[in-house]
Amino acid sequence: MDLSNARAIVTGGASGLGAATAQHFRQRGAQVTVLDRDEAGAGAVAAMGAHYARADVTDEASVAAAIAQAVGHMGGIDICVNCAGIVIGEKTVGRDGPHKLDSFRRTIEVNLIGTFNVLRLAAAEMSKNRHEGENGVIVNTASIAAFDGQSGQAAYAASKAAIAGMTLPIARDLARNRIRICTIAPGIFGTAMLRSLPQEVQDSLAAEVTNPKRLGEPEEYARLAAFIVENAYMNGETIRIDGALRMR
Repeated sequence: MDLSNARAIVTGGASGLGAATAQHFRQRGAQVTVLDRDEAGAGAVAAMGAHYARADVTDEASVAAAIAQAVGHMGGIDICVNCAGIVIGEKTVGRDGPHKLDSFRRTIEVNLIGTFNVLRLAAAEMSKNRHEGENGVIVNTASIAAFDGQSGQAAYAASKAAIAGMTLPIARDLARNRIRICTIAPGIFGTAMLRSLPQEVQDSLAAEVTNPKRLGEPEEYARLAAFIVENAYMNGETIRIDGALRMR
């Protein structure tokens, strides 16, 4: 799919990996609508030339309304990139007792169910397209925690492993609609949240990466998302982008 005349929605696009993706897609000529709860980020979205639609990915009506807004603004949807997500750290049994069930449930709700909620509604819109070759591309965001989850990451790792696990069956489901789907599993990336940590903490994290010994740049995630969109033979795959990092 040619990014220069594509219409994309990006969840979590007001910050982090989502913002980098939205900006990169705009620079490549795509129309972009950012779906995000963070209304404070709407100004930054507008500054990059993208459209903003408020959405809670866990709420069906909210996402349906945001997608309708995106379709009204762009005339349709060709690409869906899911970057919205949350991170918690909580051990199965900690000093204060067992893992809180509400926090586990919330992590699954946002990261997994939120991703599926958006992609299923986006895919329904893509199915209305009548393009030559293909009608749409979906890019989901997992994490290397899906494979190398650390202590305290049971909820997060479970949510991201499930995103990786549903990639192939969804690719098979959507083949008849000529829609592709891939998942990106990032390692440690230099988002605003990580860059706010003390430099010595950032350096210790970077030292764990095999090569190059640094945090990933959000733009590197964005370029991989663009590659998936543009390479029509990429389908049903989960791709690590982590500098060969394997978490201990």
